[in-house]
Amino acid sequence: MLDITLQNFEADLITASKAQPVLLDIWAPWCGPCKALGPVLEKLETAYDGRFALAKLNSDEQPEIAGQLSQMFGVRSIPFCVLFKDGQPVDGFVGALPEGEVRQFLDKHVASEEALAAEQDMAEAQALLEDGDIDSALEKLQEAVAINPADDTARYDYLRALLGAGRVAEARRAYDPVASKVMQDPRIAACGHWLAACEASATGRTPEALAQALAANKRDFDARFELAQHHFAAQRFTECMDELLEILMRDKAWRDELARKTYVAVLEVMNVPQRAAAPDPSATKSTLELGGKLVAVPSNPVIDSYRRKLSMVVF
Repeated sequence: MLDITLQNFEADLITASKAQPVLLDIWAPWCGPCKALGPVLEKLETAYDGRFALAKLNSDEQPEIAGQLSQMFGVRSIPFCVLFKDGQPVDGFVGALPEGEVRQFLDKHVASEEALAAEQDMAEAQALLEDGDIDSALEKLQEAVAINPADDTARYDYLRALLGAGRVAEARRAYDPVASKVMQDPRIAACGHWLAACEASATGRTPEALAQALAANKRDFDARFELAQHHFAAQRFTECMDELLEILMRDKAWRDELARKTYVAVLEVMNVPQRAAAPDPSATKSTLELGGKLVAVPSNPVIDSYRRKLSMVVF
């Protein structure tokens, strides 16, 4: 449990909440309900075993922070608790609520033990992938999906790793349960197009036969799309998009926009977000800022270039 002041507000509340949720308890020494709520919050911090951190702010000693938060949420009384997550105040409650109601509030925002275990598996899997240990990484990702089948992020990472490793049959089994989500989640849709390319390239015409067909007729879009799928399956992403652009420049709506949808899927697969470096927690601010600053992540010039090409062709 930390005491929050203007000096440590940025580091110990805003920045800290990017790593785990932080519940800020705004209280005062003269407030009876505050004294009743305090032990409940401390008990829950222990019970949740690190899934959120508890911080306290004395409103008499830190009126600037208390005033800004009260104004933001339209609250005039204490105890007043504000939950910070990902560098932002996201929710709050007023009054000395019973333990059960505080738990209900926390459970809306704090990851379950199972979800945290899945996140740990995913982090370990990423490290294993970077080290080239594909089998161990896939085992971790499969475990994360098994723990929480509804976690589409874990499933996407698992599908991406399977397809990247050429394990098409396993990817099909992992994809089918979420195939209905392609309209809601572009990541799942991208995996569907990648999977289709892998399956088609295994049974369709050879690249040599397709090259011959295109030499005879450059407007043979079926052959060009098959060739693009070969490139997609082999993770030659820019070559795939080059072939798709050839179709789009001549027929934007070809086969119910299949070329455009596949092109977008390739961009999604290529777009692996990089984690930005965390701000320096030792840095102090002289003024109060209610909101963490986003750290700019360098864009991928290849992805940016191919997005521009698509825009020029489609629009």
